[in-house]
Amino acid sequence: MQHEFTIQVSPEIAANPEQLKNDVARKNGIPIDDIKHIKIVKRSIDARQRNIKVNLKLNVYVQEEYIYRPIELPDYPDVSNAPEIVIIGAGPAGLFSALQCVELGYKPIVIERGKDVRNRRRDLKAINQDHIVNEDSNYCFGEGGAGTYSDGKLYTRSKKRGDVQRILKLLVGFGATDQILVEAHPHIGTNKLPNIIAAIREKIIAQGGEIHFETRVTDFEIKSSKIHGVTLLNGDKIATNRVILATGHSARDIFELLYHKNIEIEAKPFALGVRVEHSQKLIDQIQYKCEDRGPYLPPSPYSIVKQVDGRGMYSFCMCPGGVIAACATSPGEVVTNGWSPSKRDQPTSNSGIVVELREEDFKPFSKYGPLAGMYFQKSIEQKAWSVGGETQRVPAQRLIDLVEGRVSSDLPETSYAPGLTSADMGMVFPKFIHSTLKEGFKAFGDSMKGYLTNEAVVHAPESRTSSPIRIPRDWQTLEHTQIKGLYPCGEGAGYAGGIISAAIDGEKCAIACVRSIEKKN
Repeated sequence: MQHEFTIQVSPEIAANPEQLKNDVARKNGIPIDDIKHIKIVKRSIDARQRNIKVNLKLNVYVQEEYIYRPIELPDYPDVSNAPEIVIIGAGPAGLFSALQCVELGYKPIVIERGKDVRNRRRDLKAINQDHIVNEDSNYCFGEGGAGTYSDGKLYTRSKKRGDVQRILKLLVGFGATDQILVEAHPHIGTNKLPNIIAAIREKIIAQGGEIHFETRVTDFEIKSSKIHGVTLLNGDKIATNRVILATGHSARDIFELLYHKNIEIEAKPFALGVRVEHSQKLIDQIQYKCEDRGPYLPPSPYSIVKQVDGRGMYSFCMCPGGVIAACATSPGEVVTNGWSPSKRDQPTSNSGIVVELREEDFKPFSKYGPLAGMYFQKSIEQKAWSVGGETQRVPAQRLIDLVEGRVSSDLPETSYAPGLTSADMGMVFPKFIHSTLKEGFKAFGDSMKGYLTNEAVVHAPESRTSSPIRIPRDWQTLEHTQIKGLYPCGEGAGYAGGIISAAIDGEKCAIACVRSIEKKN
């Protein structure tokens, strides 16, 4: 017989199956020999008190043998000769759109400007070592999208958007550890995610779908407010009346194309700031309230939100045991992001610390219409490139020096491989962002004793938190409000905020697209 229990235990007991079995038996009056297996269904850490606990949801098999049943992928049909749907972008939204198309019996043709996951690595090495930015292959563009080489976090607050468990189970089916189904804040890791992405691609191709790498879309053919095809950089044209547009939050050329073709887009508020790096040991000491976290607790994350003069400042994409990466997508700009390997075993931690932006903040760029926020974002990245020395070195400042308005006389080595240039953050950001950061970090230090230290280093900028554009769509059909057959999708269109929510939106757009085709047939 199976019993479901929710218990709270010490980290040591949670990590030791025999101790956990003894604890469950003792607390619930079950003879220990009757317990045949304990399956952990959900796990989270409660570090609010000095005596840290682990919350566990368990399925306990009492006088019943446990049979392991691996997660199986759907029975994908062969779609070699099926009707075609064009998908632009091979990030999570595009890939899960393609999988859903295959599952529903349609042939996806995925067009990706970047390279496959393996060949992307050469361009990541080039930006880190040689300061060379490939506009089509970098941390943002290429198979798997931005998430592939920038952490692989799977946590989402978007529970109402769709079936989170379905996406997680698909990832497990393609090679992820089944622990992502258990952890409250699941994470695959940048070192593990590429193989999973490659497995998804191989399945799509094996079932008759197509994926075209190093292929950039440069135009849309539109007649009578309907999509009729796409034009590629090499001049080739693909005729189609269904396009799922899943290009990601950094596809500025696509935003420009839509704007200049008078296809409706909207400015969208986003957040922008810096990436700050601490030692992981310090963050563990602050969060766990102990000198050493020991062998049973993972590297601690943190999450913090403050208001400064009515404007929000908060942590974003916190990477425990991780590093800071160079994420520019064009020459003449610098951009930072963070990632953690699967074990989160680096000695440093980092987090984006970003300031809430409003549409009125973009007024100096109002001549660009709905692209004003994008040009605001771009101007800061270009200014940081100039201040940093016109390479991929980033402007940096010790944390207390930033708060007290001093240029740092020296900087410690950080995980950011291209290097640092000591600079005043006021040279990079407009006054309202700079002052918000200074006051906000003081408030952070009040809440997290020890956080405000000059051993922490601030790197600028963290600017690609989300898309500065929303591409409007009908809430029922998910088609563009103006162009029939065009399905704005995922993070770049303003409808997602990470791997899971983008994957969910990709599936939704594929279903809506297929429903439209079958309705007309």
